[in-house]
Amino acid sequence: MTTDVILGLLWRSFWQTVWMTGASGFLSLVIGLPLGLALVVTSRGGIAEQGSISRVLGVLVDGFRAVPFVILLIALIPLTRWIVGTALGTTAAIVPLTIAAIPYYARVAEVSLRDVDRGLIDAVRAMGGNRWTIVREVLIPEAMPGIVAGFTVTMVTLIGASAMAGTIGGGGLGDLAIRYGYQRYETNVMIAVVIILIILVWGMQWLGDRLATRLDRR
Repeated sequence: MTTDVILGLLWRSFWQTVWMTGASGFLSLVIGLPLGLALVVTSRGGIAEQGSISRVLGVLVDGFRAVPFVILLIALIPLTRWIVGTALGTTAAIVPLTIAAIPYYARVAEVSLRDVDRGLIDAVRAMGGNRWTIVREVLIPEAMPGIVAGFTVTMVTLIGASAMAGTIGGGGLGDLAIRYGYQRYETNVMIAVVIILIILVWGMQWLGDRLATRLDRR
């Protein structure tokens, strides 16, 4: 293949990967953070303790986390086809990526939220603050550096998972590496894909670390 063709393929696959990871990452944040918050507030000693709800949520989250992503890709094909209309392509890959990322990020966010100083929560309660005030003024702000750091780790994981999605026609850099780098023995394509993935991961980690440091109040 000519250099122009390779560059064109890399450019298209790069933006497909950005779209997959960006969309699934956004959805994992929007759904996973409230889920992690629910796990914390409904747990024993939480501000809205509900043991049965906490146990059910925990079982669901851990159940999805226990399934390897490759198996999840295959198992969710009927759901993906029902939501998107097809099980192939970049947009279709967002469905399994999101479902895999939500429980993962929920647990990561839960750890950060549990680390919030209990004394701050008790102080807000003593001043008459309700549950929503505690969540808005204490839990989220105090846990924000950990929440951002956890989201960064989730995004890095999604970049790797999006490459794996290429094995079943999900598009992106993984698909390019399989079809050209492996099946057609285009070693230069494989090397270029690996370099781009490394740069993506490094850039995402650097941005996340910088933001988490800025938000750290300690």
